Amino acid sequence: MLLEMRVFGLAIDPFNNTPIIILKDADDKNVLPIWIGPLEASAIATELEKIQLARPMTHDLLKEIFKNLGITVSKIEITDLEDNVYYAVIHLASGNNCYLIDARPSDAIAVALRANSPIFVEKKVLEKSKNIDAAKHAPKDGKSQAEWLDMLENLSPENFGKYKM
Repeated sequence: MLLEMRVFGLAIDPFNNTPIIILKDADDKNVLPIWIGPLEASAIATELEKIQLARPMTHDLLKEIFKNLGITVSKIEITDLEDNVYYAVIHLASGNNCYLIDARPSDAIAVALRANSPIFVEKKVLEKSKNIDAAKHAPKDGKSQAEWLDMLENLSPENFGKYKM
């Protein structure tokens, strides 16, 4: 089952300085933190902040290619989580043809933001994310992984600063 979500914000994991993209559903009942790389965070932050660069980034280039070829991004889906690796699919439409493109969630989200396309997450991903390997993202201040995820779920927009690029 798919659940529509939106980008709530970008944060930095205070324990390992890794960027995190936070997705939330419309009711703020479900949250999905995804640890991403700094370059991917920069690509997402650029679009979130509507920063115009002198030259197009890769995701901007894709947007222009799609536009010129008459291709639309109908949606993206975050489809799975296995061994701490998230999986996503970009749904493209061209005429009567539909294409599913395997992608990293960070790239899929960056494309979806630029195309104003909806972001969906499989319910099983939300369930699996609650059991992320604590060794990979374990807080170093004695908090349990559950406490850390609770903290992320209860973040408000005021908790976010601008992601520094």
